[in-house]
Amino acid sequence: MAQDISGNRVALYVRVSTEEQAEVGFSLDGQMRRLEKYCESEGYEIVGKYVEEGYSGRSTDRPEYKRMMSEKDKWDLILVLKMDRIHRNSMNFTSMMNELKTSGKDFCSVQEQFDTKTAMGRFVMDFIQRIAQLESEQIGERVKLGMEHKARSGKGALGSGQPYGYDYDHGQLKINDREARVVKTIYDMYCDDYSMGSIASNLNEAGVPAKKGGKWNRQSIFKILHNPLYAGYIKWDGSIVQGSHSAIIDYSIFKKVNANIYQI
Repeated sequence: MAQDISGNRVALYVRVSTEEQAEVGFSLDGQMRRLEKYCESEGYEIVGKYVEEGYSGRSTDRPEYKRMMSEKDKWDLILVLKMDRIHRNSMNFTSMMNELKTSGKDFCSVQEQFDTKTAMGRFVMDFIQRIAQLESEQIGERVKLGMEHKARSGKGALGSGQPYGYDYDHGQLKINDREARVVKTIYDMYCDDYSMGSIASNLNEAGVPAKKGGKWNRQSIFKILHNPLYAGYIKWDGSIVQGSHSAIIDYSIFKKVNANIYQI
């Protein structure tokens, strides 16, 4: 066995996911031979060999990778032939590097000459972290755009259940004509100086059911009077924006009722 060199105990990690990779020079044996020669030239002691066959580098759910990371006490440095052998996802790579840094471990890629023991290696690491941050932010932007599209269509913009006056039809809000007439009546009565409590009482006395057949109360009237949905708008990300559904109440009426609440 080679002489134990403090701080130079090396874990060799090799991976292939398909036969095609083996054909273009990334065979497991080929990778391992080149890593062993590199360790010999650098005076590193090989204390672990982790051979991953048939697993994608885009996921961290790999048995040999997880075994290697669980055995950090045995080695000081991970050595790979090429960076994409250990990760094909920049965020996963950055996460690994943060874990190594916390544990006082290093990483080295032979082909890219990426070695966190050197100033250049640390510079490249910083650059990769910035790329990972950019990727994360771009994913967040795409998710937000998807949520906004969903909200504008009315789906999910109001929490659970269907809003009174509308029905969901293939993920879109469609006006329920019978309920829409009640919504208009509620706005007309409020504009005629009826209180929310008296509007609820009148609807209950007239036998008009709420959405699920229950009774009307002040709170249910309040929700209808102050929800921009009925004017064709939706609440999104702290603002009031135009929705893609049809309005039940004219904008001018909603604005009159909510002059002190919304500015749309």
